[in-house]
Amino acid sequence: MRPVPTITAMNRAYWEGTAKNELRVCKCNRCGARFRFAHEWCPECWNLELGWEKVSGHGTVTNFSVVHQAPYPAFEDVAPYVLALIQLAEGVRIMSNVIGCDPEKVRVGMPVKVTFEKRGDFAIPMFQPE
Repeated sequence: MRPVPTITAMNRAYWEGTAKNELRVCKCNRCGARFRFAHEWCPECWNLELGWEKVSGHGTVTNFSVVHQAPYPAFEDVAPYVLALIQLAEGVRIMSNVIGCDPEKVRVGMPVKVTFEKRGDFAIPMFQPE
């Protein structure tokens, strides 16, 4: 069985969104900066009043690595697989997998769109070629 996320107060809205096939990012209520949920404050202006915004799920591969040897037994059936940094159209970068194509065909600059892999009550955002 593949791992599932640990839910915290900081990331709950994100994972509730993915369970509904929505990709969400944090948005500062003061300056409008968008970012991943890794901060309890805005990394631009340090404001503590944050909200969540549903984003398009469209992006571009900015960097990637092909993993040939699975680090855990749960991933042996998908190796080789692509671990990539995706620049979302809204400006936020997220790390995810690129699926639905030969790992050797993935390239920097490749347009991708989000899809979701169900894992129990959760869904993990993955990206496929657009």
